[in-house]
Amino acid sequence: MRVFVTGATGFIGSAVVQELIGAGHQVVGLARSDAAAKSLAAAGAQAHHGSIDDVASLRAGAAAADGVIHLAYMHGLSKMTIGGRLRILFGGLPGGIISRFLAVSSEADRRAIDALGSALEGSGRPLVVTFGTMGLVPSGAMTEEDAPDPRSPGASRAASEKAVQVWASRGVRASIVRLPPSVHGDGDTGLIAQLIGIARKKRVSAYLGDGSNRWPAVHRLDAAYLFRLALEKGTAGARYHGVADEGVAFRAIADVIGSRLGVPVAAKTAREGAGQFSWLAPFVAADNPASSQRTRERLGWQPGKPGLIADINRPGYFGA
Repeated sequence: MRVFVTGATGFIGSAVVQELIGAGHQVVGLARSDAAAKSLAAAGAQAHHGSIDDVASLRAGAAAADGVIHLAYMHGLSKMTIGGRLRILFGGLPGGIISRFLAVSSEADRRAIDALGSALEGSGRPLVVTFGTMGLVPSGAMTEEDAPDPRSPGASRAASEKAVQVWASRGVRASIVRLPPSVHGDGDTGLIAQLIGIARKKRVSAYLGDGSNRWPAVHRLDAAYLFRLALEKGTAGARYHGVADEGVAFRAIADVIGSRLGVPVAAKTAREGAGQFSWLAPFVAADNPASSQRTRERLGWQPGKPGLIADINRPGYFGA
C-alpha cells in the first residue's frame, strides 16, 4: 500500500513510518523543509513537499495514495514571541492568547482533515486521524464509545473527531486513534518531558492533591503498531484507543521524576497548580483512565513495549 503520512518526521510519526515500511508498505511523508525531506529519505520514505496549512498539497498527497495517516498538528505556534521575549509552550502567556492559539490550531487541523477526506471521498480508502483521551467525557475507565467533552483539557480538538465522522459517512474508511497524554519512548518531547523540565527548573517534582488521579500511557512503538492496524483493518467511523497502561497514578510519575532529578516530591493545591505547571495544570489535575479492550478485540492489537513507569525510570529520559 502507498501510504501518505503527515507528521512523518515527528516523535510518533517517525515510528509510524518505520512500522509501515517494516510491514512492506511504501511511505510518502509530508515534508515542510529540505531537512525533513532528507530525514524521510534516510528512513526509506519518499517526500511530498507541503504543509498542513497547504490544502492543495494535502489533497494531492492523499489523491496519489492508497491510504492516509494524519499525525501533523500545528504545534509550532506554541513558540510565540510576545513583547520581545520567547514564551515556550504557553509558559506565562495570558489565558486569552492560549485560547486563541488553540482555536487557530484546531481549525487548521479540521481544514487539513477535510482536505485529505475530500481527496479520498467515495473511494473506500483509509484515513486514520489522531485525537486524545484527554478530550473525553470522564466516565471511569473511558472506552472507545465515549464522546468528546467540551469541558475537558483536550476539548479544543473535538472538531477534528467530528470531521472524521463526516468523512466516514462519505465513502472514506475514516477512523480515529485516540492517544493518551503520555506517548513515551526515546526522543520524547511530550508532556512527560515537559514535566521533567518543570521539575528541573522549579527544583521540586509536584503533583496536585493526593496525586491519585490517573494518566493512561502508551509506548510510541506500540502506538505506531496500532496506527498500522487501523490503516489496514480499521472500519469507517471507528474509534480506537492506543492505551497500554490504563491509568498510572500521577504521584507515581512525580516520584520517578523527583528520584531521578534528586529533588523533593511535593503535593500542591489546585490553587498552587498554575504557579507550578502553568498551561499544563489542567492536564496534571485530570483523572483520565482509559480502556483499550475493544481496540484489542477488534484489531488484535497487543502492546508489548515497556510501561510508562519502567520506561521513564532510566537515565535516558533525564539527559544522561
